[in-house]
Amino acid sequence: MKGVIVNFRRGRHTQYNDHMIIAVDGVESKEKASALVGKKVTWKSPAGKEISGEIKSAHGAKGAVRAIFEKGMPGQSVGKAVSVN
Repeated sequence: MKGVIVNFRRGRHTQYNDHMIIAVDGVESKEKASALVGKKVTWKSPAGKEISGEIKSAHGAKGAVRAIFEKGMPGQSVGKAVSVN
């Protein structure tokens, strides 16, 4: 499955650099997003390194999910594709 990193998980004054909000192709409801919990997510950097994470929960009512990655993600990852296994 493919997805796109939408943004960092953030609040008004804080940003969590290892938590990302991901929109997955073909998932438009909270129920479908909840079925993805536990799956692995991989982002490949332009330099060829792979950063992996895991989907932990649904985010909102429109099918986005929250993934926690193994380390902080760079800002250049926002708007880029990820693979959901």
